[in-house]
Amino acid sequence: MLQHKISLVAILSILAVPSAEAQSESGSADPIIVSVQDGNDYIRDMFTKAANQMLEKDYSFKPTPEVRSFGQLLAHVASTNYFFCSTASGEQPPMSNVEEEVTTRKDIQDILSDSFDYCDAAYVTAVEKGDARVEFNGKDRSPMAVLNFRNYHALLHYGNVITYMRLRGKVPPSSQAAQSNQGPD
Repeated sequence: MLQHKISLVAILSILAVPSAEAQSESGSADPIIVSVQDGNDYIRDMFTKAANQMLEKDYSFKPTPEVRSFGQLLAHVASTNYFFCSTASGEQPPMSNVEEEVTTRKDIQDILSDSFDYCDAAYVTAVEKGDARVEFNGKDRSPMAVLNFRNYHALLHYGNVITYMRLRGKVPPSSQAAQSNQGPD
């Protein structure tokens, strides 16, 4: 539980300043819910920009043979989006094994976008469920706690994306935003 609280505090302090627009999107004025939703929006933006910035040939790039390629990493994020967001919604994931099934740049970009759309709906469902509980990691948790953990997980992989992009001579989206004085790096 302490680890989840630390994760939530980190995400809140790094990513989000609640906005009136985000409040109306999520259906909640609760600053924690709005902040977790803002984190989702930031994650979507960074992954989408990174996916668009890398060329088709970059999608097969692996920093070392033992790790996922850039494309596999994005497909993994899509797969885990479906897992976490379906768990928060009390549903079965609409897709699994995305890493093995989706391999081209366009298909990976499409499935990544679809997975973020699916997660957007999960945030609305989580707000509607209020105090409902779902099982996650063997414990009863609020849907928003599951979505917060999903944000934390996605940000870990965005750190991988930064490394892959820098090794390919590209400036990651978060650094582009920082250079424009628009956000964190």
